[in-house]
Amino acid sequence: MDRPGPPRTANARTADARQVRPATEGWTQQKDAEGRPVLQFASPRRGKPPVHLADLSPAERAAKVVEWGLPAFRARQLEKHYFTHFTDDPALMTDLPASRREELVAAMLPPLLTEVRHLQTDRGDTVKFLWRLHDGALVESVLMRYPGRITLCVSSQAGCGMNCPFCATGQAGLMRNMSAAEIVAQVVRANRFIADGGLGDPRAVGHDGERVSNIVFMGMGEPLANYARVMQAVRVMVDNDHGIGMSARGITVSTVGLVPAIRKLADERIPVTFALSLHAPDDQLRDELIPVNSRWKVDEALDAARAYFDRTGRRVSIEYALIKDMNDHAWRADLLAEKLNARGRGWVHVNPIPLNPTPGSIWTASEVPVQNEFVRRLNAAGIPTTLRDTRGKEIDGACGQLVATAADDDPAI
Repeated sequence: MDRPGPPRTANARTADARQVRPATEGWTQQKDAEGRPVLQFASPRRGKPPVHLADLSPAERAAKVVEWGLPAFRARQLEKHYFTHFTDDPALMTDLPASRREELVAAMLPPLLTEVRHLQTDRGDTVKFLWRLHDGALVESVLMRYPGRITLCVSSQAGCGMNCPFCATGQAGLMRNMSAAEIVAQVVRANRFIADGGLGDPRAVGHDGERVSNIVFMGMGEPLANYARVMQAVRVMVDNDHGIGMSARGITVSTVGLVPAIRKLADERIPVTFALSLHAPDDQLRDELIPVNSRWKVDEALDAARAYFDRTGRRVSIEYALIKDMNDHAWRADLLAEKLNARGRGWVHVNPIPLNPTPGSIWTASEVPVQNEFVRRLNAAGIPTTLRDTRGKEIDGACGQLVATAADDDPAI
């Protein structure tokens, strides 16, 4: 049962406020014989992408180059070209032996992403890329410039198997896991786009050498359902000697609540930011909003999130999409604060984000006064809370909007 609401006040919604129930719109949610939403944890069997430099450890890269009859240091040269200069064009790799260059690059840096198109908005500061993978699967990533940083929202799966009714990405289910190299390639291609002036001439604004500074695993897919490949990609991103050399603190890994994988992530000892997409503090609503809640309840997910903080010292982010009359009730803010404070102080930060509205839909953003009251109650309870900026709504590039379809593959008009 839902927790009873607080007494009626002038500024807060009460327990008898309208309660909209989650429902899909324009598509049918996959359900099992007992009527429960189907969850896909295992990737369907499809042709694997070719093995790429970024799929291998530094030692494996060197060994593979030696197999080609070349000295191991050639692997370091390939790493430099790909991770630092953001290129897989053999014509630009003049330090490699000309007689072997083409075949070596073809073997170690096979093409993984083909750009179908990109769209820009927010005065050019937000770019959504549509990529085609080797088997025809389509995925998207979103590049965003903010003051002092550039963030890339990456996909980790083609589709998603978590079947959340409010998320466009999950409508078609899970097509397959992406490889570590396919995940990394999104960063490399974004860095190439920046270097080529896609976000404006870096030299003109005094930022020559500018590149992606922050990664959020909040694109297509459930990152922790593709655990091994996501972690290999993260290792490549943070490797200063053999990878991209990013700060782990600038990388956010999100999940809808795969508790065993959250605990495993804590043991990695890589200080990434961890984000739990909660969206409801009560099991009755969250069972409907986030079907994986049928496996691991709110308290289990919050316990695992707190354990992540205890293990790493990294403050956890709670993501909460504010949906009008569905999960934005004032008593839910109070319940969320109660549950977080019950696990201690100083370990968590809440990021409410107004859902991106669709005209006439039950899935629409909370009204501004309601958003403000929700945030006020959490802050008043001692929970640091910041209403999050949303980017890319005009190009369907905002949170929950990433869904690559066959129509997206049509030529641009």
